[in-house]
Amino acid sequence: MRTERKLTRLDRVFARLDREPERPALLDVPEMSRHRFALFAGTLAFYLAIVWAVLITSWLVRLDWQVMFFRPYQQWPGIHAFVDYYVVLGQRGPTAVMVAAWLGWRSWRQHTLRPLLALGVSLLLLNVTVGAAKYGMGRLGPHYATTIGSNEMWRGGDIFPSGHTANAVVTWGILAYLASTPRARRWLSALSAVVSLGVGMSTVYLGTHWLSDVLLGWAAGLLILLALPWFEPLITRAEARILGLRDRRYARPGRPGDTKRPAGPPVAAAPPASVQEESPAREPVAAPRTRAPAYLAPGPHTTRSDRTPVTPAGSRRPPHADRHPRNAAPAARPVSGG
Repeated sequence: MRTERKLTRLDRVFARLDREPERPALLDVPEMSRHRFALFAGTLAFYLAIVWAVLITSWLVRLDWQVMFFRPYQQWPGIHAFVDYYVVLGQRGPTAVMVAAWLGWRSWRQHTLRPLLALGVSLLLLNVTVGAAKYGMGRLGPHYATTIGSNEMWRGGDIFPSGHTANAVVTWGILAYLASTPRARRWLSALSAVVSLGVGMSTVYLGTHWLSDVLLGWAAGLLILLALPWFEPLITRAEARILGLRDRRYARPGRPGDTKRPAGPPVAAAPPASVQEESPAREPVAAPRTRAPAYLAPGPHTTRSDRTPVTPAGSRRPPHADRHPRNAAPAARPVSGG
């Protein structure tokens, strides 16, 4: 009796890496529930409170200056090299490439464009909202501060909110947003929160951002993730349109690549019958003969210009009285009597 082999944990992992035969019937698309809307409203209030606290130069601004004078990069110089590499997890270019590669594989595996489209919408919202806030408030960073104790607002800066922190929240949080199971969503949410807060504190350690910049960047990125369910209908329509254009392109008659060529070596096509009748039959061309090299005997020789010219139709042999041309009847010889 043959028993089936029990699948191990590694076998189940490799099974999940294979491409699914068709698109899943039901995709776990988050909705704007009451709980999510309450989180969005609370995060928005936190965002506005930080902006207001910085505008009125409250205790938060005084805390910013105290952290700046503390100079963490001088207090713990041993971790400076590690922080320089760790802060790359918040840079938009490298993180977007890594996350897009993973979501592209998921799109291929599940026959859907939703992961890539959700990433594109989130990055577009990030550039618009965070970029507008940065250049709108124009706050200077700690390295370029001019007046001790001031909020450094509207002086041509671009560090409020922290772009590294907001980008880390969005790019790593989108993995939790697109998770296929609730358990994976919880674990990825906790991981993205730790990574994003670590990136924000790294910028404070390096002295490139105020502490309030990090708090506002964290709130800005979280607002984008919480608002994504409002853009799910737009993502669905965009996906349907793109896939519809692809299907119409593949169904178009006469598209290059539709005709299949027979396997084997190419065969030259025969000319039409009319051309075969009009063209005269050609005689087979004999292969050119190779002449052996001529070796001249020793002695004086005449040049080619001194020789007797011979026409192509004539014969190179000298004339002879008893020699008759070919295909001619020989002349009768006189009969001698005797």
